[in-house]
Amino acid sequence: MMRGVLLGLAGLIALAGPAWAAGEYGVFCADGRIEIEMRTLEQEKTARGSNVCQFGAFDYLSDAQSFVAKNFGSQGAACACK
Repeated sequence: MMRGVLLGLAGLIALAGPAWAAGEYGVFCADGRIEIEMRTLEQEKTARGSNVCQFGAFDYLSDAQSFVAKNFGSQGAACACK
């Protein structure tokens, strides 16, 4: 019984998707504002519309936050997709 539960759990984790396992954080400009999300560009466009662009992708949240601080000041800062 326990083995079946563990196998089922392993299957659910595998289905959760490679993006979750990779832990990649994207820095996006969405609707004119900087945001950090654990989504792909395609997922972000689906959620926010076509006015989205990506400025970078990072393995760690702290790296994404440092990039944003250095280049834009903070999350929520104004941005534009060129």
